[in-house]
Order: sequence, then C-alpha cells, then structure tokens
Amino acid sequence: MMRRWLASLAALACVSAAPAPAAVSLETLLAEAPAPKLSDYRLFTDAAGRRPNGLTPYALNTPLFSDYAEKHRFLYLPPGTKAAYRAEGVLAFPVGTALVKTFAYPADLRRPDEKVRYLETRLLIHKREGWVALAYVWNAEQTEAVLKRAGARLDVSFVDARGQARQVDYAVPNQNQCKECHQLDKTLLPVGPKARNLNGTFAYAGGAENQLAHWSRRGLLSGAPKPQDAPRTARWDDPAEPTAARARAYLDANCAHCHNPRAVASNSGLFLNLEETRAPALGVGKAPVAAGRGSGGLRVSVEPGHPEASILAYRMASTEPGVMMPELGRSLTHEEGLALIRQWIAGMPAS
Repeated sequence: MMRRWLASLAALACVSAAPAPAAVSLETLLAEAPAPKLSDYRLFTDAAGRRPNGLTPYALNTPLFSDYAEKHRFLYLPPGTKAAYRAEGVLAFPVGTALVKTFAYPADLRRPDEKVRYLETRLLIHKREGWVALAYVWNAEQTEAVLKRAGARLDVSFVDARGQARQVDYAVPNQNQCKECHQLDKTLLPVGPKARNLNGTFAYAGGAENQLAHWSRRGLLSGAPKPQDAPRTARWDDPAEPTAARARAYLDANCAHCHNPRAVASNSGLFLNLEETRAPALGVGKAPVAAGRGSGGLRVSVEPGHPEASILAYRMASTEPGVMMPELGRSLTHEEGLALIRQWIAGMPAS
C-alpha cells in the first residue's frame, strides 16, 4: 500500500513538474513573412488546434453565413495590451492582435460535438503596417494546417439540422478575396468584432457572461460602458426579437461588408449596414444601378409587401454565379436567412 502511495505521489510530481506550454509566438505573428504552418504561431497547445493557448473565445450576435459551417472564434492580445472600445465600427485592437476563426463541420449538425472535421483556420493579424488576412487549411489527418495563399476547394458532406444529407463544394478564399470582403476605405480591417455584435452572452468555462463585461473585467477591453448602455446587434435567429431588427442584423452581417458607403459596392447605392436609415438606400423602391441578369427581370431591390418581386430576395435565393448574393463565401442558399428577409419584406406596408 505504501509503495503504491509513493508511486502515486511520484506520478503527481511528474505531472506538476511538466513544463507549461510555450506562449503564443508574438514574434512569429509580427514577422514580415507569414508562417508556413498554423502551429508555428503556438496559438494552440495541441497539433489538432482544439486547445487554445490562453486565447479568449468569443461569438457574434449575428455572424456571416458560410454554408452552414460551424465557426470557432478566438482573440489573442499581446501581453499587457488592451482593445479600446468604440461605439461604432470594430474595436481598436493593438498591434500584435490575432483574430482566429476556425471553420468546421460536424458529420451531423444535430450533434455538433461529434465527428467534427476542421477545414480551415483564418487569421487576421494586426501587424505594424496594418492588418493581414491568412488562411490555413487542415490536412485529412487533422494534425496540421498549412498556409494556402491561393485558396482551396474542399468536398464536404454533412447532415443538416433537418436530417437532410448535404454536399458542399467548400471554397477557402484566396488573399484577394479576403481583401475584397475585409476592405473599408481601401484598407483591410476586421468586420465582425464590433461592440454591438459582441454585446451578448457567451457560455464561458466559468459561467455565462456578457462578452463586453467579461472582456472589461479581465482587462482585455478599456473604455466600455455597461452592456445596457452600449449598442447591440439583434440575434437574427431569435424569434423573440423584432423581425425588422433581426433582418437588418442579418443583412448587416452578410451584405454590408460590401454594401456600405465605404466599401467595394459603394457605387451601387444599396447600403445594408445597420447604421443606414434611409429607405431608398436600403433598397426600398430602388431600381438597381447595374444588376444585369442579376435582377431576374424584377424592378426594384425591395418591393414592400412583395418579397417575390424583390431583387434582394431573388439574389439571396440563387446559387448561380453572377446572380447570387453574397457572391463569395457560400455555395448553398441559406434557407433560414432567406425566409427571414422574405418575412421582413412581406411585413412592409405595400406602396
């Protein structure tokens, strides 16, 4: 008995003496050339990228739809630094920040924690000269992700929430496509982590807490007001919230990175960012500038009371290149999102 007890103590001593994982490599994050492998940054403590290395997980109230892929988001801030609160736009992140987003598919979306396949991990790194977007694609063994500047195509099979088998020709974006979606005033910037889109509850390991409050309490964010005093993006999939707020949140997340006055679709005159309040700019009664066959023969972007006569809904429903919107980031129709936008348009008073 004494020998077994001593052996147990020795085993515990070995465990306690095991070296702590090396810290995230800030030097590699800030290097001029990107690392060839995701593991080079030491953002995770395991080769499979399942255990974050001191990163902060986060979620967005309303995220971008990406062919039903699950997304695991993490924030890395250099030691001793903080993000600064902004009521509008993305938070002000210090140099050395990394926003980490892994795209994954469970074999069955009804069992999201089982048989999960990682496809890619995207990094947005705030280097001294500005933000850089990189995509790392996971190998079949799920043991390493390697840099793919030119993008990639991946065959994906899964069962959706309704029990229907699905096939996806999943597209990892190339660097030019990353720039197109993340460009504001011709500068590459993050899109999702705005205060209003982080102003929601997250189920942390230590318990659920509002993300703005959590980041402030942990010293990751400065200058933030109490969550009730900060702007908030509605959750698009929460039926308890007003339909218009949910629809506007959905369009903001899925369309406004291009369709806003400061981005690549500014010449369209169709502005779908949440801050926009002018009905014509939101497409109501507005003829397209140059939709071509993308109009489907319809007259205006949004015909109040008539989703079937609205170009916006028509293009969201399409999967045809040159017609579908968004034109990047999906190959499937988001049926639930489309239903929400149709409901919103149908509820508008007909002119």
